[in-house]
This record gives sequence, structure tokens and C-alpha cells, in this order.
Amino acid sequence: MPSCERTSLPTPKTTAASLREPVEAPRQKGGRTRQSILDKAVDLASLEGLEGLTIGRLAEELKMSKSGLFAHFGSKEDLQLATIEAASQRYIREIFAPALDEARGYPRLLAICTAWLSYIRRSVFPGGCFFAAASFEYDSRPGPIRDRIRSLMNDWIGALEKAVLMAQQEGHLDRSLDPAQLAFELNALFFGANFAYYLRDDEQALERADRAVRTRLEAVRLQPVKRRAPATKRAAR
Repeated sequence: MPSCERTSLPTPKTTAASLREPVEAPRQKGGRTRQSILDKAVDLASLEGLEGLTIGRLAEELKMSKSGLFAHFGSKEDLQLATIEAASQRYIREIFAPALDEARGYPRLLAICTAWLSYIRRSVFPGGCFFAAASFEYDSRPGPIRDRIRSLMNDWIGALEKAVLMAQQEGHLDRSLDPAQLAFELNALFFGANFAYYLRDDEQALERADRAVRTRLEAVRLQPVKRRAPATKRAAR
């Protein structure tokens, strides 16, 4: 996951090879096929969990042969790790990219928060937040899958902390505030909203979370100091 700086977002690389004609076409087609497979894998894992994502289950969903999928992923773990990376790219695209259009500081921090709630509302992942679900699914299962999810979640929390710090540096938030504390609180509100919206079918969950986020941010926001207008001299009598 990226920091909230504009330059940190991954961008598609245009190479000379990608501009060549027929010779590279099969490789391009293969890349598109792999991406379409991963898009389906992400949606399937979102609904059924990463542990249930197997080459056999995905082949069934895609109506492909297992051997066809083995050409892209050598094992279940390889498939799961590739799916996590694809989910991360979708997460970045839907949450961080829109926020980077906002000014540094408080506007960008608020934009990250509203983008997160919006991505739940729009069902960017059909089963809710991919990483909230994966975090709960693998929080006590040691191994490469847990390690990667943990790393990405650390990046996410770190990006929130940096957004808070930038808002402080811009003079928008109270400098005595601990960025790690506010990031913790915001993430708790996000994951709580995801839980209530999907598990409890609470249609008001996202509105409640939005109010809670804005209330918390406003509580530490520094209002611009209004300068008093210079006093006018009384006309001499």
C-alpha cells in the first residue's frame, strides 16, 4: 500500500516492448488473460475467503482447465499471493488515487476517509473490504499469506499516519495529536462499518461511520484564525 504522497502510487510502465507489433502480441494477450483471471480470483476470495481459493475452485468458476491455470500459478499459495497483490492494486486505485487530487493536509486526509467508505458502498469487492476479511481470516495463521497481509495492513496504517502528519505539518490539525492514535481510531471505524454493513445488514452503518469520522477529525482540526479588521478612526467633530 502506498503512502499518501502523489509520487508513491504505482503507475503503469510503458515500455518499448509494449509498443511493438505482432511479435509481442501473444505476451500481451497472456498478460490480459492473467489479469482477468486475477480479477475473478479477487472477487471469489472476497466472497468465499482466501483459504477457499484453490486452482480447482477458480477453474470451475472460470470454466477453464486446471492445467490452464497451472500455467499461470504453480500452486494454491502462488495463486493466493497473486490474488492479494491484485486486490492491493484495486484498493490503491479506489482509495488513494482519488484522494491525491485533493490538497495536502486536512482535505486529503478527509478524502481518504470518504473514499474508504465510498468503496464499501460501491461494493468494489463484492464481499466487503477484502483486507478486513483477510485480516480476520489469517490473523492467527502463520505463514507467507499472513505475512503479506500483515505487511500490506502495516502499509495502510502507515499511510493513514502519514496523512495525519501531513495535516499537522500544514497547520490543519493539532500538533500535540499522536498520528498513530488517530490512524488507529479511523481504521477501527472503517472496519467496524464494514462489519455492520455486511454482517449485520445495517443500512445506516456507513452514514454512522461517516458522521463518526467527521466528528473525530473536526475535534482535532485547527480553525483558521480570523484577523480582526483594523479599527476605524472616528471622524473629528
